[in-house]
Amino acid sequence: MLCTFGCVERGAATVDSPAAEAVFDPVQPPSTFEQTVGRLGTAIRLGLLPANSQLPPERELAARLRISRSTLRQALTALVQSGHLVALRGRTGGTFVADAPPLAESGVGDALDDATRSVLDLRVAIEAGATVLAVERADEDDLARLEECANRMAERPPWEEYRRADVRFHIGVAEATHSARLVTEMTEVQGEMSELISRIGHPDEVLMRSNDQHRRLVELIRRRDAGRAVRLMREHIEGTEHILIGLLRG
Repeated sequence: MLCTFGCVERGAATVDSPAAEAVFDPVQPPSTFEQTVGRLGTAIRLGLLPANSQLPPERELAARLRISRSTLRQALTALVQSGHLVALRGRTGGTFVADAPPLAESGVGDALDDATRSVLDLRVAIEAGATVLAVERADEDDLARLEECANRMAERPPWEEYRRADVRFHIGVAEATHSARLVTEMTEVQGEMSELISRIGHPDEVLMRSNDQHRRLVELIRRRDAGRAVRLMREHIEGTEHILIGLLRG
């Protein structure tokens, strides 16, 4: 049986679910794409949005989430790429929860555990501080290395190569501070992040949006705009948190 969003299957009947309805509360800028991926991914993993259930039309769903239709399409594309959703064309087409979507293990909710949260908090402190100093101290060689990493990611390489370039980019931000201690700390936190990121899917849509932020960050460092650079780095990290919440396997 197909069940529209806002209900869950219960035998042959359907019932309204406040928890499922909450999935469609408005998301907040600036990370609307990542929040949408995280929100829908979490609801699917928890079974709030059951297998084979159909999403409302794009116009309606975008209005409920208060995001643009282009952002919604990008989020839906990411969830199709991750195996959570299936897009079908034709008169009976639409976007559906996959027949066998990734599901959370018993007891896994939509919050990150303490160990994961501690890694993410440490990352915020290290990356934000490194960004401030990189803005103050980066030279042309530092910027060239960062651009090289961003360009490599823009080529849409295989995941393993993308991730190496991604790690190299963030370590490059620390290197631009010319602080050996910060480089060591950044390397360690990136290692811990890699363990977390290995537990989620890697939709191209997510990777390309992430790299767009990398490129913007390089430009802000070049312009010595510390305020915007730190805000962008925080947005970048927050986006990763939303993706982890939505796609993390139990």
